[in-house]
Amino acid sequence: MDFDPPLIQATFISRYKRFLADVELASGEVITVHCANTGSMKNCLVPGSRCWISLSANPARKLPGTLEIVTTRRGQLAGVNTARPNQLVREAVAAGAIAELTGYDTPRREVTYGAENSRIDLLLSRGHQHCYVEVKNVTLEDDAEEGLALFPDAVTARGTKHLRELMTVVKEGQRGVLLFCVQYSGARAVAPAAAIDPLYSQTLAEAVAAGVEVLAYRCRLSATEIALAEAIDFRLPLCDIA
Repeated sequence: MDFDPPLIQATFISRYKRFLADVELASGEVITVHCANTGSMKNCLVPGSRCWISLSANPARKLPGTLEIVTTRRGQLAGVNTARPNQLVREAVAAGAIAELTGYDTPRREVTYGAENSRIDLLLSRGHQHCYVEVKNVTLEDDAEEGLALFPDAVTARGTKHLRELMTVVKEGQRGVLLFCVQYSGARAVAPAAAIDPLYSQTLAEAVAAGVEVLAYRCRLSATEIALAEAIDFRLPLCDIA
């Protein structure tokens, strides 16, 4: 995903009312921008740190600016616009950059499926064989271990529902894939945040045991581009499997 013009660097001040954030531009002007993220953004909200925003030319938008990238507690970059990951994954699949998801002909998005009336982020097809891909954005750096990224950063009943749906897909003979789009530049591995959402962590363990595949890809982030860069490790704590 290219940014043309490039993102604008600013200084992060605060986030409030969940979807709003104040930033200070290089000119000294303070503006309010949209924060497209429903999570807690834990460890991503550092007052006085560098951030980057995009500006929309759409005159109908009340807030033309959107918070895109922030600087974390450890000085890493995190992509916090949760509208981006699905597009990043689609672009990577089209470019053949995700080895595990090559060889399919017909990609579709937001297809309704499952007993719980979910929408899959990406449905890949090859004849009668289908691959259901659920994409999750990862930005949370672990408090204890540098280089470990965690998901989720807040309790996610919706995410747990998606795991149940993927398990059903696998039971029916199709592929179910959970893809962690890691928009955290310091990540070397991803693990479930069991301390934040133990039910999600346990359900993820059950999903893996049932045959759901888990992929994790770290993104390259800059003012001019965000793109999936390389696969990183996924860790499932042994206590979750017991």
